[in-house]
Amino acid sequence: MLRCVHRSFLHVVLLTVALVASSALLTPHADAMTFTTRERVLHVAASKRGAPYQWGAVGPRSFDCSGYTQWVFARVGRHLPRTAAAQAGYARHIPASQRRIGDLVFFHSGRYVYHVGIYAGGNMIWHSPRPGRRVHRERLWTRAVSYGRVG
Repeated sequence: MLRCVHRSFLHVVLLTVALVASSALLTPHADAMTFTTRERVLHVAASKRGAPYQWGAVGPRSFDCSGYTQWVFARVGRHLPRTAAAQAGYARHIPASQRRIGDLVFFHSGRYVYHVGIYAGGNMIWHSPRPGRRVHRERLWTRAVSYGRVG
């Protein structure tokens, strides 16, 4: 009887360890993108320099802001939801002090996320800004932003 209880306990422990280990392997980490992947994000983002803004467009010839970030990240094998607000909900939020190239930059009006771009370093972003403008790199113009990381 004691041997049976011991064996059952051992099975439970082994199963628990296996489940914990597998969930750790499947859970994306905040730093899951390597530096090389982050550089690829910026390279892909820059490759669309000059593409016109078009509301609702998801590329490859024209983009709105979230269509642009979604398209760029898809090219490096990362999924993003469609809208800026959905991307803000999907990304792991990080403080400005921890931002890195390739992180997402979310623009806020109160709690409302109205725009998204890709952090390019040096307080610059790549984005598709608004009607009449084109994809370009630009200095951040406001502090009303937050940052998100995609695994």
